[in-house]
Amino acid sequence: MTRRIVLWRHGRTEWNATGRFQGQTDVELDESGRQQARDSAARLASLEPDLLVSSDLKRTRDTTAVLAALVGVEVELDTRLRETYAGEWQGCTSNEIAERWPDEYRAWRSGDPLLRVGGGETRQEVADRVVAAVNDAAKRLPNDGLAVLTSHGGAARLGIASLIGMPLKLFTNIGGLSNCSWSMLREGEDGWILVEHNAGTLPTPVAIEEG
Repeated sequence: MTRRIVLWRHGRTEWNATGRFQGQTDVELDESGRQQARDSAARLASLEPDLLVSSDLKRTRDTTAVLAALVGVEVELDTRLRETYAGEWQGCTSNEIAERWPDEYRAWRSGDPLLRVGGGETRQEVADRVVAAVNDAAKRLPNDGLAVLTSHGGAARLGIASLIGMPLKLFTNIGGLSNCSWSMLREGEDGWILVEHNAGTLPTPVAIEEG
């Protein structure tokens, strides 16, 4: 078995629920997000991760802490796993952004990897730092090891696209990660292979009577 990386999105926040662009604003998990963390951590614990690395923002730290308590692995913080710094867009809804910055919003929706989102980071810059964090974590794993890296929806998708060689302009062809869902990448001979995406969103099984 080769080395594997899980990119795990944090649980829900109030801003997620109300459709606000969080970026690097340090918003806490809401009660739904805390329950999501408990549910998904119980599943991820079965993978017996060797390494836990989290963005330093509170919503990711608190999500990762639930898994750490189950597996007994210390959490390391890495600012490279933060969400895109979105400048003036942070705290705004999509409708507000489209109204106040129509040209930039259209460029953002088109996938422009060099647009400075809200005057902040470009998608290329975010992808580069997430890739660096993934590769640094992978180097520290045994040959069959697994690391869970807790990040954010946009940053994780950009990192995945870059890791598998997808042009960043097309990164939205990778579906969005739901809160507390994850993607798994496996190290191959020619780079990283996406083997699971948006895992953790299966519906609750229907109870079936036996006999």
